[in-house]
Amino acid sequence: GEELNRYGEVYVKKHPQLKVKLVDGSSLAVAVLLNSIPKETTQVLLRGNLTKVAFAVTFALCQKGIQVIVLREDEYEKLDKSFGTKSEDNLVISKSYSSCKVWLVGDDLTEEEQRKATEGTLFIPFSQFPPKKLRKDCFYHTTPAMQTPMALENVDSCEQNWLPRRVMSVWRIAGILHALEGWEEHECGYTMCNIDKVWEACLKHGFQPLRVPIQSKS
Repeated sequence: GEELNRYGEVYVKKHPQLKVKLVDGSSLAVAVLLNSIPKETTQVLLRGNLTKVAFAVTFALCQKGIQVIVLREDEYEKLDKSFGTKSEDNLVISKSYSSCKVWLVGDDLTEEEQRKATEGTLFIPFSQFPPKKLRKDCFYHTTPAMQTPMALENVDSCEQNWLPRRVMSVWRIAGILHALEGWEEHECGYTMCNIDKVWEACLKHGFQPLRVPIQSKS
């Protein structure tokens, strides 16, 4: 994490002759999140610890003209400061939960916040661990992951107990993809790979996005 070693940057600087590449998978996680949000979406609510992925996906959404709502002043200030003047007014702070039916959620999402969500809300985790599913009238997507290619062998068992068979987390896929493409740069610290390039390469090698739960009509 950031507090421990600045997302791996400290380790890389300490070992400049490192022959292996450190790949944290953040770029692919952001790509999967962007492609999991329904195309008609005009605003999302961001809730949870502000990780490297949270910063990057928020910035990408704002650049696409999608409004990102945060609930806390400190979160707004951290995000806004990191973007400079590039958020184009699409980053907003609000105390209202009712207007937004797509939530990007991380590790700090509380049960109370979940209960305030509007019926039919789609929860999309940006963290490695999923939120507890409290709402039967809402929809929960998986943590960032993709379907593996059929040609990939010995992955029939579940990687994590909340992911289906032959589904792999983006954090593992990213390392495989890095090796397949022969990319030489590290992806750690505050460094991100090109999101579109990573996404296209992933599809080229046969990894497929997962079906997003269907939201009810509002």
